[in-house]
Amino acid sequence: MDNNKIINNKKLRGIFHIILAAFSFSLMTLFLKLAGDLPTMQKVFFRNAVALIMAVSLLARSEEKFKIMKQSYRGIICRCLFGTAGVIANFWAIDRLGLADSNMLNKMSPFFAMIMSIFILKEKPNAFEWFTVVLAFIGVVFIVKPGMGLASIPALVGLFSGFGAGTAYAFLRSVTSKGERGTIVVMCFSLFSTMVSLPFLLLDYHVMSTRQWIFMILAGAAAMGGQMNITAAYTYAPAKEISVYDYVQVVFAAIWGIFIFSEIPDILSCIGYVIIIGAGVIRWRYTLKKDSIERESEASKQQE
Repeated sequence: MDNNKIINNKKLRGIFHIILAAFSFSLMTLFLKLAGDLPTMQKVFFRNAVALIMAVSLLARSEEKFKIMKQSYRGIICRCLFGTAGVIANFWAIDRLGLADSNMLNKMSPFFAMIMSIFILKEKPNAFEWFTVVLAFIGVVFIVKPGMGLASIPALVGLFSGFGAGTAYAFLRSVTSKGERGTIVVMCFSLFSTMVSLPFLLLDYHVMSTRQWIFMILAGAAAMGGQMNITAAYTYAPAKEISVYDYVQVVFAAIWGIFIFSEIPDILSCIGYVIIIGAGVIRWRYTLKKDSIERESEASKQQE
């Protein structure tokens, strides 16, 4: 009974942290949009520079400092490459789409992570898991609206941001599962993204007003808060049990969009949200049920 209470306690903490992460990331997208008409790479630089300073401060106070495990280098480099591509695409899409749409397309990342895990982690999805992927992409069609021609390009870029994030998460999982610290990965990612965006910043720097400086600093702080809470969430509970709660980010983003920018998602986008979130919930419930059956089977074998 005590063990069950401990497990439930950890799960509740995991849910709390993942909802807090979703709230933080939705605030990041809000602050980026409020920063106004600035080059995408300038936003990428300041968002990651703030996160880098915070990550370095945390590591400087840790016992192991900046030590990176030798076997982590390849995974961290790939996480940085795909993660940075995903962030750039996401920021570009945020400026051209409604907050809810851009957040929802980025939330395709769990499905892309599952696909890319075939190549990165050698994990093979079964037929039902492939069904949830197909269902999620049907939802994407409603948001992207292919019949709109060039108008769908921002949506396609938003979808690519989900691919970049999903692939980055697969590499992140391969690295952290071998014992690498989450803060190290956050620091390396923030450093790499800052270095990539710096030349573009120097070539096309737009002078920022006090208001824009405030929003960019807030965006960076919110991003760091999101990353740290995601790491904490998956420390307390496995992704298969709590990842579905990450979709509340879309709800937060829709609230900011409606009340701050007067963005009302159209009926097709709303249908797409329901399908994608539904696919996520179905996959989550299936994974929990499958895991429960496997545990019961293992327990019965031990009793025999």
